[in-house]
Amino acid sequence: MLPGPFQVARALATTRVLDPQDLDETLEILHRDPVANAFVATRVEAVGLDPWRLGGEMWGWFDEDGRLASLCYAGANLVLVNAGPEAVRAFAERARRQGRRCSSIVGPAEATAALWASLERSWGPAREVRAHQPLMATSAPAVGIVPDPLVRRVLRNEVEALMPACVAMFTEEVGISPLAGDGGLLYQARVAELVAGGRSFAHFGPDGSVVFKAEIGAVTAGACQIQGVWVAPEYRGQGRSETGMAAVLQFALREVAPVVSLYVNDYNIRARAAYSRVGFREVGAFMSVLF
Repeated sequence: MLPGPFQVARALATTRVLDPQDLDETLEILHRDPVANAFVATRVEAVGLDPWRLGGEMWGWFDEDGRLASLCYAGANLVLVNAGPEAVRAFAERARRQGRRCSSIVGPAEATAALWASLERSWGPAREVRAHQPLMATSAPAVGIVPDPLVRRVLRNEVEALMPACVAMFTEEVGISPLAGDGGLLYQARVAELVAGGRSFAHFGPDGSVVFKAEIGAVTAGACQIQGVWVAPEYRGQGRSETGMAAVLQFALREVAPVVSLYVNDYNIRARAAYSRVGFREVGAFMSVLF
């Protein structure tokens, strides 16, 4: 006997762009792993699933029973969430059809590696592939490291003083200047947004220049993620990253979220050691593909 239309529909896994009616199911998936999904969850919790407000589309993969099972944020970054092999293949096919619109692919290492293997021929070559970036987290303040008492929230009128450090950090980390293209207008707006939200921290030296800085870039009820950690070159090798991070961690646990995370390049041995001394432990791994 031939299957009826309903049986055929149940036998096919599908992908589509999610809309506001899918919000509850989307949040349920995101909240399964608050640490790994902090970046995407922050955006969805803040603005929902409307593409214009989200800054991109949220693709959903539905299993054979019609249940939403995996996500892919397709904006300035392409980010997989809870994606198994079938979902990865489906998202890769959708991404190939659409063409590359993102500046990077980032997400859990195994799934992201599989996605990139499917996309490299049509989207490559990449400018850089960072195949293993330890994801680290902690829920406790630093032990044995005194937080830098001069690390504090950056004030709104200090954005101009903060910007050179932000530009230096971005250029060192990504390999290109954030001032390219639009002269840095979008990047400065993002820095100002973090400052206005009380999520930018710095130690300013006597001359007003930045000694240490870091931001809390992603915030959800379950976890937050530190980014943009930077120490001025003349202060490196003095333990500033440890005391500075201990201070930011103290702020984050007290005022932001019960778990604090970050991810770091595996080749940055000094940074990984410093974060470990502050109390961060590896809980997973990310991968980034930069274009």
